[in-house]
Amino acid sequence: MPEPLTPRAYRPNTRLPAPIAGVGIVGLAVLVAPLIALAWAAPWGRMWELLTARAALEALWLSLSAALLATVLALILGVPLAAVLASGAITPTRLVRLLVIVPMVMPPVVIGTALLTLLGRRGLLGQYLDAWFGWTPTYTFAAVVIAQLVVAMPFLVVSVEASLRSRNIDAEEAAYTLGASKMTTFWRVTVPNIRSGILAGAVMCFARALGEFGATVTFAGNVEGVTQTMPLSIYLALQRDSDSAIAMAIGLVVLSVVVLVMMRGRWMPALG
Repeated sequence: MPEPLTPRAYRPNTRLPAPIAGVGIVGLAVLVAPLIALAWAAPWGRMWELLTARAALEALWLSLSAALLATVLALILGVPLAAVLASGAITPTRLVRLLVIVPMVMPPVVIGTALLTLLGRRGLLGQYLDAWFGWTPTYTFAAVVIAQLVVAMPFLVVSVEASLRSRNIDAEEAAYTLGASKMTTFWRVTVPNIRSGILAGAVMCFARALGEFGATVTFAGNVEGVTQTMPLSIYLALQRDSDSAIAMAIGLVVLSVVVLVMMRGRWMPALG
């Protein structure tokens, strides 16, 4: 008499087909191989010397300060913008959302060119800034922050809007029932409820701003100590000192990994 089938026999086969797994491994190799090559070519014996050189430290400090300021501005502007998109307060909402995410797919050099036509000395608004105040943001630290803000803020907006759309509104309805105003409810109930989405978006925004190149070099230029961020410094170093360029590149990779690890599990569950 045959033995009865155990429950294990009814479990579906969840193993991936070998071809799919193989292609997936190739995809992983495409992403990891450049990092391995970077580590292989790194001048580990001179790493500290190269990373603590004056030009490298200036570029790193400028990158960090600009990216941090751009992230703060993105939080101030982006959270309300995400709330507008999630609520459908502006119509047509789909068109507005499309305009918000366009910088995510637009070539950064195009964004830099657009900023020049807006804020350059002869730009749409820049001409008035120059005439009234004798100042335009081009080729200044402000230009670096503006370029990073425009490029990186959509990442925060998308994250916050997704959190707003998936949130549980029971607490907000209870707040309204108890007499709380819309403003009080938004800041004291809604925002704490979506803090994970806000912080995850802020991390992505900061990381994107930190690595920004095209819009920055087009709109802010590449003035050492003023607008030369770490990516711009790496690009220049590649033409004269490859060891320095590789060292700075590894420094940025490590910094990015540290930021992601700090966020892991707590505010970015996908990395847990």
